[in-house]
Amino acid sequence: MRHLGKGGATLRITLGVVLTVALGAVGLLAAGALAGNAKQSSATISLRSTKLGPVLVNAKGHTLYLFMKDRNGKSSCAGQCAQFWPPLVAHGKPTVGKGLKASLVRLTKRSDGKMQVSYNRHPLYAFSLDKRAGQTNGQAYAAFGAKWFTVSAKGRAVLKPPAGGGTTTSPGTTTTSPYPTVPYP
Repeated sequence: MRHLGKGGATLRITLGVVLTVALGAVGLLAAGALAGNAKQSSATISLRSTKLGPVLVNAKGHTLYLFMKDRNGKSSCAGQCAQFWPPLVAHGKPTVGKGLKASLVRLTKRSDGKMQVSYNRHPLYAFSLDKRAGQTNGQAYAAFGAKWFTVSAKGRAVLKPPAGGGTTTSPGTTTTSPYPTVPYP
């Protein structure tokens, strides 16, 4: 390699500093854009027809559930429970689809500090075993200390399918659960 002398070394250092500053600026701009998008993204809930009738679903069409153990609009599902039943979290004001009342939508602070969407004072959750939009595999499961139910447009637990279709699931029915047994507190 040819020796560039004092002027060449200065040129290399200057180019290195300029390149570092330019890459840093690009990184900051990209990070700012991503952060801005995260703040602007929000949860969307809408209705979808299922074998249980119309139920609440998230933006991907996956069924949303309520947990009978939740009280006063606060989630009782954290840790391992939240891995099986991921909470619907929002980074802004949630939006609602046709047939739902925006006045029933609220945000509630979870134990991890995230803001969870609730509908008619019921924190909302997806179910990890619902792999496709419209599935209702979590309906009437007893896991983590209480039962899980799909949610109607009125914000109530759907306890049975509409008249003339499917089988009836009563509140007293026990469904086999794929979850570890968690005793009632």
